[in-house]
Amino acid sequence: MDLIGKVVLVTGSVRGIGLAIAKAFDAAGARVILHSRKGASPELLAEFSEGTLSIAADVADAAAVNTALEEVYEQVEQIDVLVNNAGITKDTLAVRMSTADFAEVVNTNLIGTFNVTQPVFTKMLKAKKGGAIINMASVVGLMGNAGQANYAASKAGVVGLTKSLAKEGAKRHVRVNAIAPGMITSDMTAVLSEKQTEAILSNTPLGRFGEPAEIAQTALFLVQNEYITGQTITVDGGLYI
Repeated sequence: MDLIGKVVLVTGSVRGIGLAIAKAFDAAGARVILHSRKGASPELLAEFSEGTLSIAADVADAAAVNTALEEVYEQVEQIDVLVNNAGITKDTLAVRMSTADFAEVVNTNLIGTFNVTQPVFTKMLKAKKGGAIINMASVVGLMGNAGQANYAASKAGVVGLTKSLAKEGAKRHVRVNAIAPGMITSDMTAVLSEKQTEAILSNTPLGRFGEPAEIAQTALFLVQNEYITGQTITVDGGLYI
């Protein structure tokens, strides 16, 4: 897929992995739409090419998402690439986890992914011009992790959603894939203790955390290779081997 002039929406894109993905697509010539709950600051927008847009919405709020997307479609004909990156964690052991904390993580990470995807996916199918959707999963969704029952469940759901949408979109060349990062340098990993970090690295064959740019490279690859759909690509330094 030639990215020059393509429109790419990246949710959760004002920092960390999402920001790295947005910058990679911007550098590749795409017109980027940034997203966060509060939207991108003017200072951040200035780091992108002219024409970059910003939207604000809580992805767990379907009505807010639809309103934000209506504003986008008033300015662009279609969204060619959607990257669902917005997500949260609320970690604690399952025996201590409240139903509210379980629901909040699932509502943002899984239902939020669906809330953004459904209207964009529908328009892609109707336009009959193809498209690409990338959902951010996690190796935790594939292998589980103590203290992250809610996060693991939400990301496992993202994998199942990805496979189902890939089957529904294939006839009209709308490809849907997922990326399952391992431990990536970010705000989420910055809070780990030295003991936790050592334990993770001891189980990671490559012996280091990944960088957001390495996830961005994978996102570009999945968009540009038009014979891949329904896949979950682990980018984890071998953690899931």
